[in-house]
Amino acid sequence: MKRALVIATLFLLIPQGAFAARSLSLGMSGTDVKALQTALISKGYLAAGKNTGTFGAMTQTALQKFQCAQKIACGGMTTGYGVYGPKTQVALANSIASTNASRAKDLEFSGWIPYWRTATGTKDVLPHLAQLSSVMPFGYTMHNDGTLADTAHLTEEPWVSFIAEAKKQGVKVVPSVMWGNGDNIHRILSNTKTRIALEDEIAKVVKDNNFDGIDIDFEAKKHETMEYFSLFLKGLYQRMGKKLVYCTIEARMPITDRYLEGQTVPADAMDYANDYKALNKYCDRVEIMAYDQGVIARRLNKARMAPYAPVADPAWVESLVTLAMKDIDKKKIIIGVATYGYEYEVTPIPGDGYKYKVLWPFNPKYATDIAAKLGIAPARNSAGEMGFSYDPRLLAAVAPTNGQVTQTQQQVSTATVIAENAGSSSDNQPFNYFSWSDAQAIADKVALARELGVRGVAVFKFDGGEDQKIWEVLR
Repeated sequence: MKRALVIATLFLLIPQGAFAARSLSLGMSGTDVKALQTALISKGYLAAGKNTGTFGAMTQTALQKFQCAQKIACGGMTTGYGVYGPKTQVALANSIASTNASRAKDLEFSGWIPYWRTATGTKDVLPHLAQLSSVMPFGYTMHNDGTLADTAHLTEEPWVSFIAEAKKQGVKVVPSVMWGNGDNIHRILSNTKTRIALEDEIAKVVKDNNFDGIDIDFEAKKHETMEYFSLFLKGLYQRMGKKLVYCTIEARMPITDRYLEGQTVPADAMDYANDYKALNKYCDRVEIMAYDQGVIARRLNKARMAPYAPVADPAWVESLVTLAMKDIDKKKIIIGVATYGYEYEVTPIPGDGYKYKVLWPFNPKYATDIAAKLGIAPARNSAGEMGFSYDPRLLAAVAPTNGQVTQTQQQVSTATVIAENAGSSSDNQPFNYFSWSDAQAIADKVALARELGVRGVAVFKFDGGEDQKIWEVLR
């Protein structure tokens, strides 16, 4: 009886349409073909976005690889090779069920919905709520006096209906409190009275609105604020009871990534603003903003082919998380991934690397529109992201238009930075360079999260402007 219950449970985890009423083969089309393709994508045999509903050569090749792996049929004139018949249908369904059962205990997927794109963000996430364990409305900011500002108007539509549906589907709602003024953070948290008042206000807002918790995203903190921030988290954690405390923090790199061998390391290089041991005590989740890398990772800058200014190289992300795991329980760690990119003005310095100047962050459509206009095919770069270079003189105007630029969660420096890269050019002609995080780049981070054994992955941001194939990755 117990075995029957397990089989029945696994059956419920199989995507609708994974079983086909008919055998499928090259040239056929229909919803059952699309279901087959979706299943093959989930197993890694077919590339994301290829669930077109038409059984073409790529689908046949993917199916043949699965059949060979399962020892159903393989090669030559083997009967049924490349045909989705009854035996292959059962094998694929069982494989999907096994994967889903393990992944149900595997990673948590969550993400931020920004207040500046409330309508498109909630609309974007609503059909996919079941794929997430929690959502973080990027909704609260701070007044200068240390009190909360409901910038997203979370008590109004469309939030009210969205939050109700999230709760109905068992998805936790954990709004973010974003604060990026280091001076004000120190002033409020270093004062016992104002610090406790903020702890009380946040706990009351969570309980009054029946949120599942709160996400604390205090950025640009000073080293001298570290002790007070830890006291704040301790006080808040004590007040929250069974409600969750998420802590979103900036990336911290190992010293060996920040300074090359032989360089002088400044005395204050390890004057951090976050006490990782305190975060481990007082945070239920620690969400590392593992993005906005740019050219700060000097070791990788030297090793990677230019141009190189990624949103997040998987090797860089791994170094951040590995460092954090020394003090933070890995089952509390969430890897933050980005859905946007950056455009740079790049000037080669013969024999001495490249000079990068950040122009602006953008949603992918901005870059792909320019690529299409110039007849350029974006390609995967040395960081595993999508990118391309172009001569800005070929465009009449390169400034982003309304709806194409995006905002980032972290404070981004627009300073000009010189970086030494592998394969430095002898040509000193300046050019513009794009690098952005698409579904495949995020899939790489999801794979890394599984490899490292952390709690999950959180996406910044869901606003309708991200690569929509991401939803095939977050499964």
